[in-house]
This record gives sequence, structure tokens and C-alpha cells, in this order.
Amino acid sequence: MRRSRFDHMPCPVAQALDLVGDSWNVLILREAFYGSNRFEQFSANLGIASNVLTRRLRALVDSGLFERSRYNDHPPRYEYLLTDAGRELRPVLLTLLQWGKRHAAAGTDAVQLIDTRNGQPVQIALVDANSGEPIGPQHQIRRRDGALLSPTHA
Repeated sequence: MRRSRFDHMPCPVAQALDLVGDSWNVLILREAFYGSNRFEQFSANLGIASNVLTRRLRALVDSGLFERSRYNDHPPRYEYLLTDAGRELRPVLLTLLQWGKRHAAAGTDAVQLIDTRNGQPVQIALVDANSGEPIGPQHQIRRRDGALLSPTHA
């Protein structure tokens, strides 16, 4: 089944979804952030069918989130390395992970984020890079055209 395309929409969220793709792609990206870079690693860690993984990796390369690099000539084998654009998705995945722990997998401590410098738990926060102020669910933000990007219910 083909997924919907959003490249005709003049919206950065829709166009980002076109690049990121579907949920398998997000999980492949997650595994790359955990250190996987070879087909066999992605396959073993995700339990994804080979044909599906092949298509998803090709799509991630085509979208510019991964680059393919040969690491063995006989037989030819490739690794999949995050590009700058792919690495820039790290805060998005960390935020999704934290949100998922709070709302989708509540009560589980299967994944805890720990700062390697001090051993303390990490709490992801979105902040305005200009002011340093936190941007939370109640923070009022609008687009330049005046449309508010805020929760519909407080």
C-alpha cells in the first residue's frame, strides 16, 4: 500500500513527513541513533522483513537522511550513515521518546535518558534559542501570518 504524499502542500510539517516517511523509517532512524548502521543490525533489532527494510533504507537515502557507504567489496556490503539532515532529527526523536514514555508507555522505565557527563537523568525541554525560555504546551506561538499554533483546549 502506498502512503500519502504531501509534497504539494506548502507546509514544513507536511514536507518533513514526506522526507521522514512512515513509522518504520522513524524506528530505523531511532536504531541509527542507538548505533546501528548495517542492514543486519537494523533487521535484527527491528524484526522487519528484508524487503521492507530494503525499501525503507532506499527511501531514507533518497530523502537525504542517510548516505550509503560500501564497507566490503566481496561480497558488496553497505552501511547506512546519518547525514547532517538525519542527525538533526535527534532532538525530534528524543522529544518523541519522552512524550511516548509519558503518554503511550506510561509506567514503563524501559528507556531512561542519562547524561553521560554526570550520570543524572535527562529531561528533554524545548526552548526558544533566542531567549532561552521554555516552550511548553501553554506557550503562545503564532505564525507570521497571525495564525496561532497553540492547543485548542487549555
